[in-house]
Amino acid sequence: MQTVRPNIVQAIRAFRVDDLMSAAQDLGHHFLYANLSGATTKQEVLETIARAFLFPAHFGKNLDALHDCMTDLVCKSGTQPGFVVVLEQLPDSAKFDREGREQLLDVFRDTADFWAERKIPFRCFYSFQ
Repeated sequence: MQTVRPNIVQAIRAFRVDDLMSAAQDLGHHFLYANLSGATTKQEVLETIARAFLFPAHFGKNLDALHDCMTDLVCKSGTQPGFVVVLEQLPDSAKFDREGREQLLDVFRDTADFWAERKIPFRCFYSFQ
């Protein structure tokens, strides 16, 4: 993790999920993982993330609600040590195209900025199907 900026959203590239999980544990950071290989639509992506990240039942299943859960809701729960997030196998389909993926990743970029302002590391890694 030493070579990765503290507030960034980037492709997983040469990192392995197990190594990222170990690094998060070593740093005392939250590790949030969602395998999206079964999702094909924006709704399915959001539902899968909500289940994997244990969002509350009232999660609105839209990008604004995702941002709120990743920022305000967590921030209000107390001091945070940092985050390592993995979004594995983002769909590449007609129902979740490049624009949909970029909108989703923009939420995580905004989340990284939110935590950077609070001097809390937030690293998000993603891969595509």
